[in-house]
Amino acid sequence: MPGNKTAPRTSLRGLRTFCIAARYASFKAAASDLFVTSSAVSQQIKSLEDELGVKLFERGARDLALTPEGATLFEALGPLIDQLDAAVANFKQTGQRKSVRISVQPFFASEFFVPRLKEFTAMHPEIDIQIGTSDEASEKLPADANLAVRLFRKPPPGTLADLLFPLRMVPAGSKAFKKTIKRRGNRIVSDFPLIVHETRPKAWREWARSSGIEPPEDARITRLDSMIAVVRAAEQGIGAALVPVPISEQWFRQETIVRLFDEELVADVSYYLVSRDDRADDPAVSILRQWILERFASKG
Repeated sequence: MPGNKTAPRTSLRGLRTFCIAARYASFKAAASDLFVTSSAVSQQIKSLEDELGVKLFERGARDLALTPEGATLFEALGPLIDQLDAAVANFKQTGQRKSVRISVQPFFASEFFVPRLKEFTAMHPEIDIQIGTSDEASEKLPADANLAVRLFRKPPPGTLADLLFPLRMVPAGSKAFKKTIKRRGNRIVSDFPLIVHETRPKAWREWARSSGIEPPEDARITRLDSMIAVVRAAEQGIGAALVPVPISEQWFRQETIVRLFDEELVADVSYYLVSRDDRADDPAVSILRQWILERFASKG
């Protein structure tokens, strides 16, 4: 039935090609923008002119100009095509999942960062987080990480760095161990085995100097290579350990370990949030960076 016949739809591809060619006043430049040949652009424009029944361009030997009809069409279509392109670009930016790799020192990761990560993933479900834990002794930014939380005396050059908080350490042990401690003046005179983290072998000596409290000179020493192992050893009553605060707050709250003394050691290193300058403008990296700063900076 004649009344039900639908008019053919004009090709959106042809209209977009026309607008790009009009903007550049060049089929060659439009072809480069669209990653097609100049002849393909010319054919699309010719098909559009045939469909509309008007001439859109005056084609010279060396130049290209819009006809009055072409100028009217471009004035109407140009803003619409720009809006369409912007909508597609915005979808690509927000509609696709993004991934950020962060390197976090092991104890900070297990006790401080991961327990709070649910908050971030709930706020930003479009961002996938890859967490790598690495050697606590290294002061280098891992090459494969977009962001890192690490201990530095000062951040390495070529990085964007924010101070989170200084490393503070306090003597800790089991409740039973604390009951055995005896002091005579500023000297500990009871059996006082020391648990030492291998990356900070002089920490007990530094604590004694800053606190004025002297452990026994012949104290037995247990050396361990991870802070998690150090805290576990203190929990089991093996001896006294210097543990970081507030990162160990959950252990103290559950009373699996307790403070043996109130005096703290403020170390010569601090926790920093660092990233390479060339990733500073990545939207996903920026979002995670801002959340870490809001959640952890100055919490020490």
